[in-house]
Amino acid sequence: MDIKQAQSTYQSALRLLLLGRLKQAFDHIGALARELPDWELHERLDVLQQDYRYMLQYYMEGMEDPERPTMHSKLVAKLFSLTEEIKERLYVQISTSFTYTSKRYFPNARRHPDSPRLLASLQECHAQRQALADDPARHRDELGRIEADYESLLPEVFSLFWLATRLNNEDKTFFQHIIRKEHDGLLEKSLAVSALTLNLWRMFDESKLLLLFDCCDSDSVTVKQRALVGLCFILAKYDRFLGYFPRVRNRLVLLADNEHTLENFRNIIRQIIGTTETEKISKRLQEDILPAIAKLSPKLNRKTDVENLLESDDWEETNPQWEEIFEDSGVSDKLKELTELQMEGADVYMSTFAMLKTFPFFNEMSNWFLPFSPAHSAVHALFADNDRNLLNTFVGSRVMCDSDLYSFCLSVLQMPASQRDMLKHSFKSEAEQMDEMQKDEAILAPEASAKYISKQYIQDLFRFFKLHPQRKDFMDMFDFALVLHKTRLFDILSADNRFKADIAEYYFAKKLYPQALELFDELTGEQKPTADLYQKIGYACQKTSRLDCALEAYLKADIIQPDDLWTVKKIALCYRLLGNYEKALEYYRHADFLNPGELSTQMQIANAYLQEGKTKEALNLYFKLDAEHEDNVKVQRAIAWASFITGNLKQADQYMQKVLHGAASGNAQDYMNAGHIAWSGKNRQAALAYYKKSLVLYPGDWQAFQDAWQQDTAHLQDNGIAPDEFPLMLDGVQYE
Repeated sequence: MDIKQAQSTYQSALRLLLLGRLKQAFDHIGALARELPDWELHERLDVLQQDYRYMLQYYMEGMEDPERPTMHSKLVAKLFSLTEEIKERLYVQISTSFTYTSKRYFPNARRHPDSPRLLASLQECHAQRQALADDPARHRDELGRIEADYESLLPEVFSLFWLATRLNNEDKTFFQHIIRKEHDGLLEKSLAVSALTLNLWRMFDESKLLLLFDCCDSDSVTVKQRALVGLCFILAKYDRFLGYFPRVRNRLVLLADNEHTLENFRNIIRQIIGTTETEKISKRLQEDILPAIAKLSPKLNRKTDVENLLESDDWEETNPQWEEIFEDSGVSDKLKELTELQMEGADVYMSTFAMLKTFPFFNEMSNWFLPFSPAHSAVHALFADNDRNLLNTFVGSRVMCDSDLYSFCLSVLQMPASQRDMLKHSFKSEAEQMDEMQKDEAILAPEASAKYISKQYIQDLFRFFKLHPQRKDFMDMFDFALVLHKTRLFDILSADNRFKADIAEYYFAKKLYPQALELFDELTGEQKPTADLYQKIGYACQKTSRLDCALEAYLKADIIQPDDLWTVKKIALCYRLLGNYEKALEYYRHADFLNPGELSTQMQIANAYLQEGKTKEALNLYFKLDAEHEDNVKVQRAIAWASFITGNLKQADQYMQKVLHGAASGNAQDYMNAGHIAWSGKNRQAALAYYKKSLVLYPGDWQAFQDAWQQDTAHLQDNGIAPDEFPLMLDGVQYE
């Protein structure tokens, strides 16, 4: 069995388990087990299958057993756990992915044969460091050696909990010991939690999951937040199976009894959902904002004379042309938007640091999850003098996640020493201000620390899954970011509906309409609906092309809050798009009654007339609007098209020329319509020229042009163009 067959068989087994078709599930799991020469796994599978046969036998014989549902749930839980273990052991044999290659290599690479000896080495390092802490300057070399020994142990701690298939009692005791308050090492605590999270992400194991729950009670904010973040992802991935594990459910309920923990969970879920914006922001930076700034640079150089500025008496005065250039280019608005996103907590540094993950430091898997430590040998040279310079302050400012801090410091170390010193000791006033801000924040909002830590850890995870060289070998945690609202955990967090409404509004604001709709629909059944809620449901349906659903919601909003102009216009729009032009006209007229004379409403009334086939009424209204709004290109465009479809080619051409030569000039559709008019008027050369211009402007090139062109063939036929001429003109355009 190769890896693809194994993956397919494993996935089928899980689907069958969830469907309750255990006989077929046993068959698939047995097929996986037969690939392993492990009699103990075979025996456990046989025992479970025999138990199921007895259960079936009792059922078939008509015996009533009130314990049968409980026994069935326990059987499914055991079978699921066994399936996970069988899959893991089989993948170790046949998978060439980064994880399983590392797993095969780890027993030969580890320096300590068991957990107790690894723990002893960690404790020895901490004891030695503590003994020399009173006079670090005198024992600098010795402390350096201890630090190097300590750092060499961290990857082994990480790999032990990341790669283990099953944790023996010694491993569990080791884990429980290092997360205790009495144990000093924050780095190994943090790495152990992250490693256990990745282990559980790869394979479900109830005993490991309960260890992660234990971390949620830690006195360390870092350990607790890492565990809570990990739980959000893991509980989402295995949500459909959690009902079979009462101990897990009970631990979750106990956690939910603590309002502070509940609020931590809510913040984390908001932050995870917010990561869906990160790639959009990175793409925007790379494809829009940075190129715009690059194009702006030569313009700034041309419009500013540095020498004259230096000679001027107005030395301190900034050049007003700079602001004009930024405003005219649109860069100012883009940068303002980026700043607003950053203020909202968006991750705007992803693209900045994406290219800085190639340092050898990141070749070690555990370093992607290592809390930032100025004492770490990779960056210690920057912090050896312990003075409060900008670099120290910046590192402690929570501006960047741990992974990016290491990237930043490693980049600074690449600078020449003179530049590095200048950076470290410059801007002392700014450093002092940042220090004061951090002190004020600590006093005014100490609870914000947990939020910052979880946010930065989520960013560390995001960088790992998006930037690690072997990222394709890992199932991406953030693929689950938009399904968190479907989990048991979310149901617990949103018991009072406020959190659910908050997340629904967030989805809606970020244009994640399918997810917003799922929550809005739930809210309509759980609270008294408002016009605002139905308006948002309607709009979300409209944006997902569910026009019937949108119309229904808008009509409900109109009942609750009649005569709302926005709602009335949306109802009219839905009717028009659904082809019910009579009802569309009714609601557009009502909109005109509510706000008389508005151009857009008048245009929609005329458009509805046109679509209903009432071309005379449409043209009369268009001409009235043309007289009232001289040189309005939308009105001119509408008159040109209405004249064309009624066969008034002279009038159509007259207004189309106004469109093409007006201030707005023509777009791709305008040139196509001009081509239709010219062709219908037997001016084929002019038609060909217009079609060529349309094709140049049309997005999607030839196919998009041809698709749009085909939609107008009926009107061309009405104006005397024979169907056998269509391919000739299209071929002519292609040759040109």
